[in-house]
Amino acid sequence: MPLPSIQGVIKRRVLVNFRVDPEVVAGQLPDGFTPKLQGDHAIVGICLIRLEQLQPTLFPRSLGFSAENAAHRIAVVWRDSDGADREGVYIPMRHTGSSFILMLGGRLFPGVHERATFEITDTGADIDIAIRSKSRDMRVALRGKPAPQLPDQSAFPSLQAASEFFRGGSIGYSPGRNRGRLEGLKLVTPGWRVEPLSVSDVYSSWLNDAKRFPSGSVEFDCALVMRDVAHRWVVASPLYTDSPVAASGVAQANSVG
Repeated sequence: MPLPSIQGVIKRRVLVNFRVDPEVVAGQLPDGFTPKLQGDHAIVGICLIRLEQLQPTLFPRSLGFSAENAAHRIAVVWRDSDGADREGVYIPMRHTGSSFILMLGGRLFPGVHERATFEITDTGADIDIAIRSKSRDMRVALRGKPAPQLPDQSAFPSLQAASEFFRGGSIGYSPGRNRGRLEGLKLVTPGWRVEPLSVSDVYSSWLNDAKRFPSGSVEFDCALVMRDVAHRWVVASPLYTDSPVAASGVAQANSVG
């Protein structure tokens, strides 16, 4: 039986965001999803997150564990079975350095992950992140430091606008172990807060794949950071699609392209 929820602390969460041609993004999505737009742009990115004190809700904190995770994500909207419009993110692939999450994901809790190695230096003043999947077909690199404001070229007119955009995408759907099934998780953060992060270097092998995202269709927009925020992950109702989604890392991303 799946666990109903897991609680913990977001020690560090970096949202790295890119402006992308909506028509290009639409080709990456399962049936029923369309890109959520900011102005004329779809927003695609990477969530780089360190979780601490993770345990099922109501369990003692002494049983908690920590994990470094990465999720490539696309802001989306869809219409629910009751006819209501919804928003969230579609996550074609998830990676983790935690053996617990590898075992639990897609079994006791939604979210199938692949193993990756994480090399991280975080002094508070500077963040340096390097991630490579065990299969060596996914790589992410980021260098950044706190900033007073968003970049001038950002599609978001203000930090508040960016904060509300991403707070609205609290439900994430990713391919489950059964083909055509999308597993959902909702992030509950009563103390939500984000700050700008100035990025001097950023790379994603997924976003730099010209077969998926042709040259000129992707531009870096901004990065945001969260720190020391209590949270819960709550299971959301699954969705089903006729698209050939499958939980197999980069292969699953290719299957919806």
